[in-house]
Amino acid sequence: MAARKRGELFTILETSTDTETNALSDSEDCPLNLPVDVKWFEIPFRKSESDEEDEELRENKGESELESTAAAAAAAEAEETADSASYIAGGGCNIILVTGNGIKHEDYEEDSYFATSNNCSETSSTDSDIDFSDLEEEEHPALFSTYDVLDDECTSQDFWGEPDQVISIEPFTADSGPQHSLGDDADTLDYFRLLFPDSLFEHMVEQTNNYALYRQRRSGRSDTHWHPTDIREMRAYVGLNILMGINQLPDYGMYWASDIFIGNAGFKKTMTARRFEKLNQNLHLCDRESEPSKGELGYDGLYKIRPLLDMVGNTMWDAYLPNRCLTIDECAIAAKGRFSPTQYMPSKPLRKGLKVLMLCDSRSGYCHRTRIYVGKPSDDLAAAAVGHKVVTSLVRGLEGRYHHIFMDSFFTSVPLLQHLLHQGLYACGPTNPCRHGYPDALKPRNVGKLAPGEFYQCQHGNLVATVTRDAKIVSCVSSNSAPGIVGIGPGKRDGDTSDGDCGLAALGIPRPLPLLLYQENMRGVDLCDQLRECYHVGRPCKKWWRYFLWFYVNLCIVNAYVVLRESRGGSPPAGFNGKQFTQRHFRIRLAQQLIGDYQGARGMERAARKRHADSPLEYGHRLERMSERSRRCRNCTNKGLRHESVFGCKICNVHLCRGGCFSEFHK
Repeated sequence: MAARKRGELFTILETSTDTETNALSDSEDCPLNLPVDVKWFEIPFRKSESDEEDEELRENKGESELESTAAAAAAAEAEETADSASYIAGGGCNIILVTGNGIKHEDYEEDSYFATSNNCSETSSTDSDIDFSDLEEEEHPALFSTYDVLDDECTSQDFWGEPDQVISIEPFTADSGPQHSLGDDADTLDYFRLLFPDSLFEHMVEQTNNYALYRQRRSGRSDTHWHPTDIREMRAYVGLNILMGINQLPDYGMYWASDIFIGNAGFKKTMTARRFEKLNQNLHLCDRESEPSKGELGYDGLYKIRPLLDMVGNTMWDAYLPNRCLTIDECAIAAKGRFSPTQYMPSKPLRKGLKVLMLCDSRSGYCHRTRIYVGKPSDDLAAAAVGHKVVTSLVRGLEGRYHHIFMDSFFTSVPLLQHLLHQGLYACGPTNPCRHGYPDALKPRNVGKLAPGEFYQCQHGNLVATVTRDAKIVSCVSSNSAPGIVGIGPGKRDGDTSDGDCGLAALGIPRPLPLLLYQENMRGVDLCDQLRECYHVGRPCKKWWRYFLWFYVNLCIVNAYVVLRESRGGSPPAGFNGKQFTQRHFRIRLAQQLIGDYQGARGMERAARKRHADSPLEYGHRLERMSERSRRCRNCTNKGLRHESVFGCKICNVHLCRGGCFSEFHK
């Protein structure tokens, strides 16, 4: 192939756009959602003279008569090869190399177009053993017939063309942000109630009391240490679990230890360790007597937390309207024990745990929706399009609002982006080049070995397929970025540059616009995970559904903190005297307001004992005979000694030795 003429192939346009400005079309001056420190270049499509000569040569060959069948086959093979090359070389996807002297264009050698690489299987890689049974019921024929039509359309030979078309991106004009009627005097508990309402606490109280009676009926004996709980105690119980994530101890019994350096006076005042343990045993969210068994009609793998999922799912969706850029990704919940839903995820910091798919805001980290992994699909038809099914379920209700969805390679496929584009949603994400619909011209066996910064693109309307080399070969599909735009992010954060290596070369490797948008906006779930993992809620247990309960409580805390921060513009609630109102302050303040002035039976007893300590005889405290049988002295037990006595204080209901133990205990 003849060398291309070097000319003015790009125009440098520096931008300082904010990440949440209105969406821009091709007629405007800057691409979507680029950060301030990214310099980008627009490379207009232009065919080289060598490509035009090849086309004329092919036309002349087509008009001439072929001498033999072997010659015709050879000509057809050459024409097919030239078509594949035209997608790459003639598509306006120029090669960008970073050198010590800046950025320059180089011509790609003809041999490297067809350098072979590891072959990819043509079978669809969207198959998975994941099933999301909490998705709303959909008719499989209607869902997958549409999926098959889009799949057949994008696999046709004339689907992809040269990247010289003008894309159309509609501006995002829908309402977004927090949606509530709270005033300036609202506190942390008010924002938490937006996500976790009092009706959910009442439901927890009702089902916990019912389950305690259910356990007693099954065992055939009554529990003398259990009495029905109420909403005030349930709030205090949740507040103590929140504080346990801030003041972490190896065992929850240590919070009630008598050691002054370990025990927590606030926990002892709120409720006893035995009462906390009983609430742990009987805590429930569903009616166990009406739970269908596996295989029965109406069986639900998430029956134990279904009321929580329904109520919290609605509140999270209503409290905050989605912004323009959204992220779909997975997160993991640390779980001890062997549970069937547990999954191994090697790419995550937490490699083994319970898996949850989340739709989060790319800027604030607010979580709008979740979907839970519960096991393998029941049929191959559901497994074939699990990514398509999950994404369409998470974005349900956003049709026609022109949101920009960013997702990872597990979900991204050409049929899915076509489906979202028909619904008025733009999307971007890396993909597996072996999936159906990805252009053959951009597959590894055709592009060969790429240098850092090289990229090639194909286009079909708003759909743009890109292959480039960053740290490794990356294949990407997008519907919200124009082809031929390259950006350069900062390569050296400290600003130090060696002699002779300054200017554009010090900024970093050039990246095409889809990859820049993905790196800038694929962070919503990570932001949510960072806020959630700072402080855990609840304790490890043997019941799998408890992990999901505390996960959603923690998620409601994070969302409430995001809503408060954006509603108040960063200003703290009234009564806060610190410099900056952080998430730690939010959690402590929320736990204190959930507990309030609640005190269990032992807490009120200790409070009365403290009031009467100055003059115990004045309030009826006196040393008298308690029983005929001696018991251990409470005061000696607190000091680590073992003495027994038949005397004690009837008001405090403790045995005490005759002597100094009475006065010492009451002080």
